Amino acid sequence: MLVKAFGSAVYGVSARTITVEVNVGGNPVVGTNYYQLVGLPDSAIREGFQRIESAVAASGMKMPRAKTVVNLAPADIRKEGAAYDLPIALGVLAANNLVNEERLSQFIIMGELALDGQLRPIKGALPIAIQARKEKFRGVILPKINAREAAIVNNLEVYGIESLSEAVAFLNGQRSLEAVQVDTRDEFFDNLSNYEVDFADVKGQQNIKRALEIAAAGGHNVILIGPPGAGKTMLARRLPTILPPLSLNEALETTKIHSVAGCLPHHAALVTTRPFRSPHHTISDVALVGGGSHPMPGEISLAHHGVLFLDELPEFKRTVLEVMRQPMEERKVTISRAKVSVDYPASFMLIASMNPCPCGYYNHPDKECVCAPGVVKRYLNKISGPLLDRIDLHVEVTPVSYDELASNERASENSQDIANRVIAAREVQTKRFEGRNIHCNAQMPGRMVQEVCQISPAGQILVKKAMEKLQLSARAYDRILKVARTAADLANSESIQVEHLAEAIHFRSLDREGWAG
Repeated sequence: MLVKAFGSAVYGVSARTITVEVNVGGNPVVGTNYYQLVGLPDSAIREGFQRIESAVAASGMKMPRAKTVVNLAPADIRKEGAAYDLPIALGVLAANNLVNEERLSQFIIMGELALDGQLRPIKGALPIAIQARKEKFRGVILPKINAREAAIVNNLEVYGIESLSEAVAFLNGQRSLEAVQVDTRDEFFDNLSNYEVDFADVKGQQNIKRALEIAAAGGHNVILIGPPGAGKTMLARRLPTILPPLSLNEALETTKIHSVAGCLPHHAALVTTRPFRSPHHTISDVALVGGGSHPMPGEISLAHHGVLFLDELPEFKRTVLEVMRQPMEERKVTISRAKVSVDYPASFMLIASMNPCPCGYYNHPDKECVCAPGVVKRYLNKISGPLLDRIDLHVEVTPVSYDELASNERASENSQDIANRVIAAREVQTKRFEGRNIHCNAQMPGRMVQEVCQISPAGQILVKKAMEKLQLSARAYDRILKVARTAADLANSESIQVEHLAEAIHFRSLDREGWAG
């Protein structure tokens, strides 16, 4: 008897329906296995028959002892992961008249079976549900833990189950289940911008807060340079709290990526805050940008619509840092393999931090640097020029004084106050770039900078003197104009004033010749 069940395979941030064809009949050749699995399955799927047989027995049923062929179609696409256990098991049972075949064909079904018949969570529930609705399936049957994640897709019945026996009873009409309901908009707005940290916790460092405000308003990348304990990490972790709140479309797109990577918390439905990713400096290039034999999103994609924080930037392997250059420009990463090519979005803000030298105390106001001559320069040279070229603000962080630390006053602005100014500046930029695929000042191409960032003769004189006296590099020119444009937007100024240019020049520390000796 031939029966068809339906599963789904995730490629990139999209899903593709997989037909699980089960044919039971005839006797196997003596000495061979009863079960044959074809259709380019990986080892995890091949081993699934051992889990399925145990789970079926634990559920009070018996696997057939007849020749059983399972085909995962289309057969020319490689299938990976143990989430095919449930559709294969139900297909085999349906082929033996133990499960209602008609109801089985109405659902996309995915889930990994434990030996006792319980279900374990899967990855990619959201794109699977989106594809199920697109192909007009009645609904999806998934592990209960993944149900809320899939239920944000409307006009689709989502049933969360805990065991194989529960799935069999439901498909046979012996047990009724209530479809999981999630009001996407309520879920989104109830948890929007719910952060545990706040800029009000940071004492002092007004100059750094101003730099991060400009960075957030214009989408600029930032590098913080300062000694250990100056507050670089603390400040970086609070950057998402002053970014504009996620829109619903951004939240859905971000959730899809986290769903595919299996990073959503259990029973979560939606990512409602800006992601903040902070990989360790021992990370590989594949883990950072994504890839693998079965391509998966990397840290830069998990930071999509959020912040990627690279602490101690010079300690990262140079090859790891260099692979970021193209995604930073194109805001996406393409991973190509022999039979598949997938695109992952990667529109993120980069914030990096570093010590000014190996000992950490170069240019420190109180402590003396003990590094040998030339060591500081070699340390900074670990970061390539092309990567620094994509970082708009270079900010020196100095230690906070004892008086500021010991003060009980909380006069510092909170994140919401700063975010309000950032949102107003972003609205100005949205109107400026309307109709173009540009969302903030940092994304302006070079040809547009001269058009948008026109400066007065007095401003031209200031920039010329700065480049000559501070010995700024040529690549700093466009960056200064972009940052000055953002400072003007924060001030609600139609034109770039001299003070905006002066502020932008101040935040270009690493472009000054002789900064590191």
